[in-house]
Amino acid sequence: MHAIAGWWDGIELWVAGLPFVPQFAVVLAAMVPVCLAIAYLLDRTLRMVLHVLGRDRIAAREAAIPATPSRRIRKEAA
Repeated sequence: MHAIAGWWDGIELWVAGLPFVPQFAVVLAAMVPVCLAIAYLLDRTLRMVLHVLGRDRIAAREAAIPATPSRRIRKEAA
């Protein structure tokens, strides 16, 4: 565990020592894939939970029911 902590501290010090623009680029290049992976996993988890609860079928059933068209009221000439 100490080897991993030492490696991580070295990476952290290297990034902290960079000028702002390269530091921003390195952090952005590392965080975009991590954030996309977290968003994907959260989406899949929520989709499974909603499927288990039956919420996805209710939404699909409501979307399948066509909306009734509104009746237009015409003004008649007097």
